[in-house]
Amino acid sequence: DSPSLRLDAPLFVTFFQCALTAALCLGLSLGTACGPPGCPGLPALRLDPKVSRSVLPLSAVFIGMITSNNLCLKYVGVAFYNVGRSLTTVFNVLLSYLLLKQTTSLYALLACGAIIGGFWLGVDQEGAEGTLSWAGIFFGILASLCVSLNAIYTKKVLPVVDGSIWRLTFYNNVNACVLFLPLMMLLGEFRTLYHFDKLGSPSFWGMMTLGGVFGFAIGYVTGLQIKFTSPLTHNVSGTAKACAQTVLAVVYFEETKSFLWWMSNLMVLGGSFAYTWVKGLEMRKVQEEPTLRSSEKSETGV
Repeated sequence: DSPSLRLDAPLFVTFFQCALTAALCLGLSLGTACGPPGCPGLPALRLDPKVSRSVLPLSAVFIGMITSNNLCLKYVGVAFYNVGRSLTTVFNVLLSYLLLKQTTSLYALLACGAIIGGFWLGVDQEGAEGTLSWAGIFFGILASLCVSLNAIYTKKVLPVVDGSIWRLTFYNNVNACVLFLPLMMLLGEFRTLYHFDKLGSPSFWGMMTLGGVFGFAIGYVTGLQIKFTSPLTHNVSGTAKACAQTVLAVVYFEETKSFLWWMSNLMVLGGSFAYTWVKGLEMRKVQEEPTLRSSEKSETGV
């Protein structure tokens, strides 16, 4: 979205990130396979159509997530980006009820209420400052929904690839590349690229490659976190990241924000951490109940 570039092709940028991630996975896998014997390497990668079809639902959600993230960032400032897509925890609660029929406690719902209140206050303050973009808000809400679905589907699809984050990253990004092509054609991005005057610029491709490498690292670490913890833990750490990101963005762009604007961010972050604390207590209670029952049985001799 840089004025010096004038490239209105967000899907192409995302497509390139996915293509580079798939190429990095394959290249690193081949590199370790050709390495010295006895050296621990990455699992061999080969494209299995059956596995690819099984990963396809996750890939569709993944496309929605990264595309809506990029489009949200296109229309809103980096500082507001955290609030713009802060409803992930709220969607977690809704999807848990709709898909898994899991109910949520009153305290957790109150925490979600604080997040929603912070979101609306942030929207109101952006409007007061004259920087509100309804397109950015729409894509932020869509991104929140897709982030929640992505974490759920990642946990669901992992057994298909034998629990290997490396294989999941490879299949997911290959599928995404294929799905992006018709979307790019539908939105006329091939025509935009044809008329783009910096398509042969080394600096442009250098920045594109750097973004792709960061995308690869983020995707791999995200998958590892969901694998070894839970979708909830992943979303909470994302909230902590967003806090640091907001402060850094305001400092870097030398912006001046109102007290209520900062209050909206605090409400979102406070509600997110309160929700995590409540869910953590509930999970600990569930884990302790079987231990208490077994100790009571042993004491009574049953």
